[in-house]
Amino acid sequence: MPARILLIDDDPHLLSALRRQLEDDFDLTTAGNGQLGIDAARAAVESRTPFAVALCDMRMPGLDGIETLEKVREVSPDTVRMMLTGNADQQTAIQAINRGNIFRFYTKPCAADDLRQGLLAGIAQYQLVTAERELLEKTLAGSLKVLVDVVSMNDPVAYQFSMRLREWVRLINAEVKLPQAWQVEIAATLVAIGQVMVPPEIIAKQRANEKLTEVERSVFEQAPEAARNLVANIPRLDAVAEMLYLQDKGFNGSGFPQKGPVGEAIPFGARLLKILKDLAAATEGGPLTRAAFQALQKRAEAYDPRLLGKVKACLEGTITVNAPTVAEIPLSALRVGHVILSDIKMADGHLVLAADSLISAPLLERLRNLRKMFTFIEPIKVRM
Repeated sequence: MPARILLIDDDPHLLSALRRQLEDDFDLTTAGNGQLGIDAARAAVESRTPFAVALCDMRMPGLDGIETLEKVREVSPDTVRMMLTGNADQQTAIQAINRGNIFRFYTKPCAADDLRQGLLAGIAQYQLVTAERELLEKTLAGSLKVLVDVVSMNDPVAYQFSMRLREWVRLINAEVKLPQAWQVEIAATLVAIGQVMVPPEIIAKQRANEKLTEVERSVFEQAPEAARNLVANIPRLDAVAEMLYLQDKGFNGSGFPQKGPVGEAIPFGARLLKILKDLAAATEGGPLTRAAFQALQKRAEAYDPRLLGKVKACLEGTITVNAPTVAEIPLSALRVGHVILSDIKMADGHLVLAADSLISAPLLERLRNLRKMFTFIEPIKVRM
């Protein structure tokens, strides 16, 4: 399929001539002024068929070429911008380069072959930029999936915890449009990744509210730093790594790490994670209740006061008054999203999955594979 090219000029005769010269090589769209060109670029992005190149005249009524290319850049950042003008003074060229961030600058009249070669070069640049971004996005998505699967298989309880935090982040973002929303959501998803470095015995004691020794507490408190070190190696996740590192830092300087920022100097995402983590802990795996918010209010100095109020306002509608639905089902009826309320054990008593675990896709696949070889104690209790 030929690459899509947007031609913007207020001269209909020039547009017709360019179409005759170039339509065999490119998929052309024409616009008779700057605003029409901007609208066309926006519509192309919304339909997921963005233009590879936008070629724009300089002198036009209303928006001139520089202003038009600025707006095109805003609505379609990857589109390569080029200018064709009869006004070739130095100041125009400087403004076009600095403000419109153009790739090529041509003067009228321009030979069709020269323009064709310029458009081909613009298309090659567009393909390079989009290919690099696609590779980066796939690398990022793949890296995150691996980390999430590691948490899911290593510690289903921690996975359930992080999925709950991620859902809360999404609900809050839908209400107030969080800054750095995608980074905060990733941080919530990976909030427990550092615990893969902590021995299971220490995690079990911490969850049972048993007193940890100084050595055990030191090991447990290294989890956020381990999370930062793991995530910092992934491109574009520097901010996420810092959120994870400071996820247990109180607004008043309490928590860990002992040294570090205090108050609003703590990254926004870390302040939000601190609130959501303690809120989830206060529910003890159950539904969100007003009592959980009251528990946080008793130590309000540990939280950003304005942010705590926003969280409560946004999650008010999810507070549960009635008891959740509980059912007993055979293992074969287990589905992704179920929370098991009883241990899943083999017939010989071997524990496979502890109660209060959220069933993820990897866990469900593992259980199905085990069922092919072993007999399980059934039915099991689940929260729907």
